Amino acid sequence: MNAQAEKTAQVVHRLLDTAAALERGLDNTLSLSRGVTFSEFRLLTNLQDAKQGLTRVSLANKLAMSPSGVTRALKPLEKLGYVTTEKNKRDARQSLAKLSRGGHALLADVEPILTDFYEGLPVARLSDSETAQLEEGLIGFRRSEQ
Repeated sequence: MNAQAEKTAQVVHRLLDTAAALERGLDNTLSLSRGVTFSEFRLLTNLQDAKQGLTRVSLANKLAMSPSGVTRALKPLEKLGYVTTEKNKRDARQSLAKLSRGGHALLADVEPILTDFYEGLPVARLSDSETAQLEEGLIGFRRSEQ
């Protein structure tokens, strides 16, 4: 591997390690305080944004998951009362998942918990221009991979 490829590989590995550490921290924070994972939180926030609900396929596309993965993720959330499903008699793929009152309450409840988590991260100490530069770099990296 040439020097540039090694340098790039090192940056990519640090990025992935950082993303994994952030997700573990978010998982721990949410699961210890409210019994949900960060993945479940992301699913719930997507449902909150979609007032009329979303199909499993739409949720899968938004979350970069498979429709069957979304189905598996929704089951415990339905049992806990955070999500409801309106079944489509003709096509199960068109059934709508919606955030329930309990789901809305949970999201409101975790907001201050996540605020504390985010404020404790090193990125919170960056200046506005440093934050904008970091965000611009991450967005550029994501675009180059699409």
